[in-house]
Amino acid sequence: MPVPATHAAPAPRRADKQPFDIDEAFRRLRAAVEGLPKAAMFELRDEGYGSPFEQLVGSLISARTRDETTLTVCRRLFAVARTPEQMAALDEAELVRLLNGATFPEPKARDLIALSRRIVAEHGGRVPDTLEGLTAFRGVGPKIAALTLAVGYGRPAVAVDVHVHRVTNRWGYVATTTPERTMESLEQTLPERYWIEINERLVPFGKWICTGERPKCSTCPLLSMCRQVGVTSHR
Repeated sequence: MPVPATHAAPAPRRADKQPFDIDEAFRRLRAAVEGLPKAAMFELRDEGYGSPFEQLVGSLISARTRDETTLTVCRRLFAVARTPEQMAALDEAELVRLLNGATFPEPKARDLIALSRRIVAEHGGRVPDTLEGLTAFRGVGPKIAALTLAVGYGRPAVAVDVHVHRVTNRWGYVATTTPERTMESLEQTLPERYWIEINERLVPFGKWICTGERPKCSTCPLLSMCRQVGVTSHR
């Protein structure tokens, strides 16, 4: 399928690099991140907080908040409220207290109470299972919606955060300027079987190996295929 005019063409192959093989890339990624801290939403899923509502709430809390903090806050909150009905019944001041440590606790508390009430009143207590339905809630953007669909419902959806955006552009697999355009490009180029997994693998990979500043290229298992687009200094 041709790349839309809003996107630049992926980086051409370099003579010193192997062709980029996405299947091989994921095999190497799995080995590279084994033992590293998991992305927050996947850690919560594995701890038993994998319902669509818990994933929606956790993803909203995670916005501009470190994974370590997100996990602490979500565990504290879910000890009190794990359903839309329970969340909607919370006093806003109490919810702000429970969100302590996350960024912007006051607006997030307002958004969580509002969307919980709407889920109960308009959707019978069931979280919408479409991108359009989820992004209709205040505070829920494409990444939060995609994580809810992918992790909460197990439906193919590409959740693009700063790590997925940076790494896939650095590979030369896509060539975009914003996470939103990266999501669009990946939906066209990435095999659907990897749509959920890409966030699970690239968050720890981007945090610990393919870092924003001076990535660890010399020991990276994907170096032979990566175009290293934009890399000017590395370890």
